[in-house]
Amino acid sequence: MSIILTILLFGVIVFLHELGHFTVAKLSGVKVNEFAIGMGPKLWQIHRGETAYSLRLLPIGGYVSMEGEDESSDDSRAFDNRPALQKIAVLAAGAFMNLLLGFVLLIITLSMNGELITTTVGGLKDIPTQSSENLQVGDQIIRVDGMRVYTRTDIAWAFQRAEDHIFEMEVVRDGNVQVLPAVDLSVKESTDGSDAVHPTIQLLSEKVSVGSVLKHAFFETGSVIKMVWGSLIDLVTGKVGLNQLSGPVGVAGAVGEAAETSMASFLMLAAFITINVGIFNLLPIPALDGGRLLFLLIGLIIRRPIKKEIEGYVNFVGFSLLMLLMLVVTAKDIFNLF
Repeated sequence: MSIILTILLFGVIVFLHELGHFTVAKLSGVKVNEFAIGMGPKLWQIHRGETAYSLRLLPIGGYVSMEGEDESSDDSRAFDNRPALQKIAVLAAGAFMNLLLGFVLLIITLSMNGELITTTVGGLKDIPTQSSENLQVGDQIIRVDGMRVYTRTDIAWAFQRAEDHIFEMEVVRDGNVQVLPAVDLSVKESTDGSDAVHPTIQLLSEKVSVGSVLKHAFFETGSVIKMVWGSLIDLVTGKVGLNQLSGPVGVAGAVGEAAETSMASFLMLAAFITINVGIFNLLPIPALDGGRLLFLLIGLIIRRPIKKEIEGYVNFVGFSLLMLLMLVVTAKDIFNLF
């Protein structure tokens, strides 16, 4: 069931991603040769007008094949012959659809919860509150160690990234912004022997309304984007290792656990995954949308397009390295099962 749910989830994510490319390409007058879900041999195909719609064997992605995308073409409707802004819009549309899907899923999830958690402190445990330099009930947390926080997710992320458990916080207290230079959240040993931030800061909630749900969903989307970027930066800088990455097997396990917990947990994880996919696709890595955008921007700067042969070679190398990374991470996930 976990595998089926994961395939269906990624199928929806990939379909909407490619639908974004397809829709903007059609609206821009670009000739689309094929809209494919999946990779590898064709299982099914149908032609409608100038475009072939196909379902392929391997559920690991999809693509929109446009005239003049990978090779030069004299067709005026070829992707390569369209204005730069149209090409940028086509390339960015896939990631936009992923972010939009994440936003919609968060709206649904937050609506199901019945209440929305704010960043205002509603209760504290085992921390002196008589000092004005410590957190107090009623404080609205707006910064943790210099990071602007809008949601509970932001606060948890700031705590997780910290090297110690003493935080500089900015709070709104009695209508005024106040800096708390050294809020000490003492460390106690948890039941499993690991360190845990203590005490748990209890945050106030507010009632669900159309406006509050839209606001919280917007900021939660931003929180997930910050987490994804922060995690990628930590990976590049070596703060976290490859052993903390998960491939398809690890994701399938997480999807299964979330589905068993509750529908809200499953939808929250789905939102995180689709936003992750959207942000990852915008990275300036060859073979990804971000890599194609980078080539396009370089061409605009030097006032001549990069040769298709050079772009093709670079994208091939980039795609090969991504597949190698996927194999390594997948092997690690399988090894961890035993």
